[in-house]
Amino acid sequence: MNDRTCKLERKSRETQIEVSIKLDGAGDAAVTTGIGFLDHLLCAIARHSGIDFQLRCTGDLEIDDHHTAEDCALALGSAIDNALGERKGFARFGYAYAPLDESLARAVIDFSGRPFAAISLDLRRDAVGGLACENITHVLSSLATAMRATLHVDVLRGENDHHRAEAAFKAIALALRQAIARTSDSSVPSTKGVL
Repeated sequence: MNDRTCKLERKSRETQIEVSIKLDGAGDAAVTTGIGFLDHLLCAIARHSGIDFQLRCTGDLEIDDHHTAEDCALALGSAIDNALGERKGFARFGYAYAPLDESLARAVIDFSGRPFAAISLDLRRDAVGGLACENITHVLSSLATAMRATLHVDVLRGENDHHRAEAAFKAIALALRQAIARTSDSSVPSTKGVL
């Protein structure tokens, strides 16, 4: 049986990233991206999904936050995809709601093998904690692409953009926890027989 772990490096002219992941963990994370709010959001995914991961990134932040945010999501998503191995013996689907004070978010995930993201955060500020709000949405789209998953995320209410974004990441984490859960059935969870 697959130990559901992965270590990988992603290197380009824009970023150098190392990530290691354990799907069946305790939610422990060590994240250093150079963008404090991105670290905060990624740590929320680890904590509430039960996935352990370490992610270190050195990026071209002297340009802006885009390459670092995108490439960290691609590296993390690829690690999750690789850790799932042959995509057998796991739930596949997950959904969750998560509140954060006045904010409420919903996330639905399907490890279908077909990447798609529908993300509606409706953030109003230009940036939160050094992370452009447009890149928060882009992180989630990039994560879905690299995980080869369908991901729907909607923030249903909320006034504070920090709360709205964090509620979304917590809902994703809870949906991930469901979707990656091991099952007693060791087959591929698909009528097609492949994901």
